[in-house]
Amino acid sequence: MPLRRRRRTKIIATLGPASSSPEVIERLFRAGADVFRLNFSHGSHADHAERIAIIRALERKVERPIGILVDVQGPKLRVGRFQAGRVQLQTGQGFRLDLSATPGDVRRVQLPHPEIIAAAGIGTTLLLDDGKLRLRVTRQRDDHLETEVVVGGALSDRKGVNVPDVLLPIPALTEKDREDLAFVLEQGVEYIGLSFVQRPEDVAEAKRIADGRAWIMVKMEKPQALENLDEIVRLADCVMVARGDLGVECPPEEVPLAQKRIVRAARALGRPVVVATQMLESMITAPAPTRAEASDVATAVFDGADAVMLSAETAAGQFPYEAVNMMDRIVARVEQDSGWRTLMDANRPVPEKSSADAIAAAARQVAHTIEAEAIATFTSTGSTTLRVARERPDCHILGLTASERTARRMAVVWGVHPLVTPELHSMTDMVAKAIRAAAQEGFAKTGDEVVVTAGVPFGTPGTTNALRVAIVK
Repeated sequence: MPLRRRRRTKIIATLGPASSSPEVIERLFRAGADVFRLNFSHGSHADHAERIAIIRALERKVERPIGILVDVQGPKLRVGRFQAGRVQLQTGQGFRLDLSATPGDVRRVQLPHPEIIAAAGIGTTLLLDDGKLRLRVTRQRDDHLETEVVVGGALSDRKGVNVPDVLLPIPALTEKDREDLAFVLEQGVEYIGLSFVQRPEDVAEAKRIADGRAWIMVKMEKPQALENLDEIVRLADCVMVARGDLGVECPPEEVPLAQKRIVRAARALGRPVVVATQMLESMITAPAPTRAEASDVATAVFDGADAVMLSAETAAGQFPYEAVNMMDRIVARVEQDSGWRTLMDANRPVPEKSSADAIAAAARQVAHTIEAEAIATFTSTGSTTLRVARERPDCHILGLTASERTARRMAVVWGVHPLVTPELHSMTDMVAKAIRAAAQEGFAKTGDEVVVTAGVPFGTPGTTNALRVAIVK
């Protein structure tokens, strides 16, 4: 029997020290992982090349397309070092951030980022160590900032700095990121996770470098990106709600609303959207999640996210298999609920005024009316399949394509079962292949109906203009 998922929402699992062997990676795939994420903040190119080779070997073994997401690190803003390795800052005291490399003490430390010193103004908030400490700028000079400690605590060497109030003149891609991009684009991965996005220009630059070889998945993690939300999502190929970093720079009460806003914007524009960070966080050290975490995953599924993501749970946790299995169980259970289906129907975006969108909307409507078992989409770039997925139909979607690259990209898209199929030459050929695929992959049996959509002439991207209903013989 072919390997197929019963659920529509996809699962991304991050690989790391706890999940780097072929046996564990295969176990995670069989437990429910559709896409594997490689985090380039850690590990060498050789380590990552080995994992990519393992995933591709697994793909050949299971005969299913598997997506690979590479997360590039982006700029890391940090303070310098302290004489004693750490200091204790008291609320209300003064603290100076300067450019001097001299190890710091309880009165000052190096901030090796002149861009922050130049961009800050009186009243600017600086967050240190993932927001645990908070400083407010009281004076700005060319080479240093005088601040008051608003929330004190322990501060140690090289802790991170966040500047939520200010648009920083820092590009989203560092030299390291550019080297990593050159490497992974040669390797042939499906998605590039882009950190530190503040402006649409950041996305445009990454897309220029990728040049169609990979989809750019923009990580929404900065308040400045939320101010340019629609423009950034329009430029992106897919979007990630990176709640960890977003939760540092935005007040906690804003993060759930930001999540809903981002998912809504991505769905309206037909971009796949991933909800990530701390979804089953307690499973790093426990074999079962908290009830709140299970509820959090369910919320993302109810919102209509294309995929949910596991980070440290599978990369460094003690229970990587159990985490994927639990995610799979929660998602599948939510999707059996009648309230979930009602929400999918209520939140369906309005089709754009194009024949391609009209056909996609009609395919969903026809499939619903005749209770078809599947919608089969033929696509060269993925655009036809994406349009149908945006409709959130109540049957499964077969994403048929002659391109292995396109099939792998579809691994992150809601409800899509991607398949590589030979080139088509006629409408008759298309219908025959669609019903054969639906039967062979376990979606339909003799007498069942399948809705088929494609673009004619075949092989011309973005021309979805044909709709057929076929009966499985």
